[in-house]
Amino acid sequence: MIAKIGHGSKMYGALRYNHIKVLQNKGEILYLHNMFESSDGNYTTGQLLSSFLPYLAANKKTEKTTLHISLNPDPNDRVSDQEYIRIAREYMDKMGYGEQPYVIFKHNDIDRTHIHIVSTSVDKNGNKIPDSFEKRRSMEICRTLEKKYGLIPANEKLASGEQLVFSPVDYAKGDVKSQIAAVIRYLPEYYHFQNLGGYNALLSLFNITAEVIKKDYNGEIKEGLMYFALNADGNKVCNPFKASLFGKQAGLTALRSHFEKSGNVTPETKTKTSQIISQALNLTTNERDFKNYLISHGINTVLRRNEQGRLYGITFIDHNTRQVLNGSHLGKQYSANVFHELFSDKNNNENRNIEPKVPENNDLSNTIPIKEELHPFFEFLMNAGNIIGHWDILNSLLLNGLAEDPEEQMFEFNMKKKKKRGQNRN
Repeated sequence: MIAKIGHGSKMYGALRYNHIKVLQNKGEILYLHNMFESSDGNYTTGQLLSSFLPYLAANKKTEKTTLHISLNPDPNDRVSDQEYIRIAREYMDKMGYGEQPYVIFKHNDIDRTHIHIVSTSVDKNGNKIPDSFEKRRSMEICRTLEKKYGLIPANEKLASGEQLVFSPVDYAKGDVKSQIAAVIRYLPEYYHFQNLGGYNALLSLFNITAEVIKKDYNGEIKEGLMYFALNADGNKVCNPFKASLFGKQAGLTALRSHFEKSGNVTPETKTKTSQIISQALNLTTNERDFKNYLISHGINTVLRRNEQGRLYGITFIDHNTRQVLNGSHLGKQYSANVFHELFSDKNNNENRNIEPKVPENNDLSNTIPIKEELHPFFEFLMNAGNIIGHWDILNSLLLNGLAEDPEEQMFEFNMKKKKKRGQNRN
């Protein structure tokens, strides 16, 4: 079981986020602890908020008074509602929040049923409840509860190889933020890319994209990076995640430093990649076979087309050299314009039964796979046995960067925009 702990300043936002799930029949209220209860069991967000108001009013100096926790058993665990309640109560007791008001929501909108607990981190006297070593204590409590309730241990799941490192993001599995984090935290350690386009080409193999966001703060333009999950068609399927949720290495400053370090590609390295591309051009007659030939030789090809189908960008991800290179970086003969014309001609010629130029002893049927897959380089990285002994990586996979839910943050962001628009009208 994995616990995610978020601290925020908007109690209404946390309650509203979970209550919307209930109203949409994607969740339910399982239990209220030390809170006002209604006679019919139905609640509004305002009614839920009323139980926390005395604590918030008594607050002395704590900025982030909202506590938002999610407890996530393994998808293969079968946990009843009563067990969820007992697990949540014991977790809150051991974390020091046993006397606090809190509400337990169960979410069932994805295939991984889990619970959210909304409470406050200040007691009835307005004092902040101590949270020293919070993440480590939480992890120890989760291990204890796993044993008591017969749940699949999170570390056992990692040891079995079912961990998230370098796996393409699957939105349907849920916990999208952890899936994205497991990829973007480590890609720069293994690959060289010279700009955001190259970075996005590499991320696209894992159903992720990143976008630069610019905002005006008191006349000064601030830049930030947002990450999105993609579906099989390359379309965004979730709210954005701020780069700060994944650590400094995922932000613009660190990436720009990485771009700079990756800029000096030796001629020998470029030659190794361009030679394989040239072979693919000589041995194939259409775009599909060209891309598949390169995959079989350790190179992924990422094409960018506009709405009219015009190819305007081509990037090669060479897993042999760990380099991400735009076609133009390899030479004019590998630019997007050249490939646009070439693929158009070759796709047209495909129906004319033109035979590819195949050298002796070269069997294309054995070298061109049926479909694109991740390069085998990633297989050893998906073996959790390589990292299970490292507390820092295990901790980052399970706990770091898991702050407030991004959907909740987006709700708060939209509320702020509405408030500002109202102030501007006045």
